[in-house]
Amino acid sequence: MKINIYDVRCHKGDSAFLIDDGKTSILYDSGFGFTGYAVAENIKKILGERKLDYIFLTHSHYDHALGSAYVLEYWNDATVVAGAYAADIFSRDGAKKLMRELDGKFAAECGVGEYEFLGDKLRVDVKVQDGDIIKAGGMTFEAVALPGHTKCSFGFYCKDEKLLLSSETLGVYDGDETVIPSFLVGYGMSLESMEKIKKYDINKILIPHVGVIDEEKTKYFISIMEERASYFAHLIADFVKEGKTDSEIIDYFVRTYRKGYIEEIYPIDAMSLNMSIMIKLIKKEFELQ
Repeated sequence: MKINIYDVRCHKGDSAFLIDDGKTSILYDSGFGFTGYAVAENIKKILGERKLDYIFLTHSHYDHALGSAYVLEYWNDATVVAGAYAADIFSRDGAKKLMRELDGKFAAECGVGEYEFLGDKLRVDVKVQDGDIIKAGGMTFEAVALPGHTKCSFGFYCKDEKLLLSSETLGVYDGDETVIPSFLVGYGMSLESMEKIKKYDINKILIPHVGVIDEEKTKYFISIMEERASYFAHLIADFVKEGKTDSEIIDYFVRTYRKGYIEEIYPIDAMSLNMSIMIKLIKKEFELQ
């Protein structure tokens, strides 16, 4: 069995990749809402008359999940697989309001005006728990709970291919040397998820917003992710102890790390928001409040 992985993004900030063995197709994450229909058109170009069978969502954030509502307008029978907690998030009016605001703001920055918001059509058909097995035609994946970025973060591991469909709990990676941690609900929790991943036999990883990285970069990424998380956490703690304001700390990280490909895939509002959450989290976990 040969698995092909296609980049179906229409904006680099999207996270949307098509996994296909010629018989069964899986969309791994689905990108923004404002690019959702264009992502669906990219999928259609590859599949032709075939249908999209599955959508795997790594977590509930707008740049990963919102596009699924638009893709389902093309293939409503596709099975949406995500963590049980993601389904709960999709039912919350406050979460959908935030998705709409962030998606719309970035759409405007990209020159997109008004568009239909389909957040109320978000759904999860298969609510996975850690260790659940998903058989997608001839492909088999193990659902791997990776909390830390969000409570609902999941990866999906294909043993036959030694392939991990990754989660941002492991870090935002530019596919080269830069790894930016993104622990939004738990720093210690994220480290535990990273340790968990090391127990799997992984030769290649499909990285959100980037694509498949080869074996050499996979080894690098797995070897560096904990060190980067620790570095960021302790640097934030040091800045807090020095009396720097949250705004000053956010500005430092944005100026220092939002460069090159990271700048293309990481909207400044999203990075600033995430950094503000990480600062609060480190203050709490390091007992600096």
